[in-house]
Amino acid sequence: MFGMLGKKLGMTQIFNEHGDLIPVTVLEVGPCTVVQVRTSETDGYWALQLGFEETKAARLNKAKRGHLAKNKAGMLRKLKEFRVEGDTGLKAGDVLRANFFETGDMVSVSGTTKGRGFQGVVKRHGMSRGPSSHGGDSKRRPGSTGMRTDPHRVIKNKRMPGHMGFVNITTDGLRVEMVRPDDNVILVKGAVAGTRGGYLSIRCKGTTYSERFSKISSSDAKVNEQVNEDVSNVPEKAVEMAENNKE
Repeated sequence: MFGMLGKKLGMTQIFNEHGDLIPVTVLEVGPCTVVQVRTSETDGYWALQLGFEETKAARLNKAKRGHLAKNKAGMLRKLKEFRVEGDTGLKAGDVLRANFFETGDMVSVSGTTKGRGFQGVVKRHGMSRGPSSHGGDSKRRPGSTGMRTDPHRVIKNKRMPGHMGFVNITTDGLRVEMVRPDDNVILVKGAVAGTRGGYLSIRCKGTTYSERFSKISSSDAKVNEQVNEDVSNVPEKAVEMAENNKE
């Protein structure tokens, strides 16, 4: 499993190759900087600490600024650790982008739901309301909440009015429908918790950081080889002209 930090940009819809309409959530994933590598020798466990979204130093507390400066990372707003099984080959300063994901990946997305404030039982628990006519005095009231003499108290976990929302929710089994590496954006099927601009944790099971990192490195090497071959086929005069233009 590997994970990254991201942000919810909103929802839209796309059409697949069969012409089916698919509702998707647009997620900005990365760039995530590896701030610190936790090891079993120094920390007792293996983990990667990732940072996301650069910000002004004045918006961070002194402890976080000192931690980021010690690890020679930029001023990053969000930090989160992702547990790993062992050495991933990544080191502090490496940057993870949306190209770590592939179309067809199944991901779990964790986010904070919208805060609804103090709500009654009708909205909070979906209870039925009372009659609206003929003098009824119970419209949206919760009704009876307990017994009289015995046990003479309200039973625990009774569904009652209270604070609603602003809790962490994880949505499992979301399929990655599209990856846009140039925009650091992925499109996942379905909805995820949170409002637009909310921060998310995206985890992908069935693979690891090292597997995806090696795959990306090999593909980059192939691209560089192809570029070198294309450059070698360019006439010498064109190469000289390009160098003169750079100067």
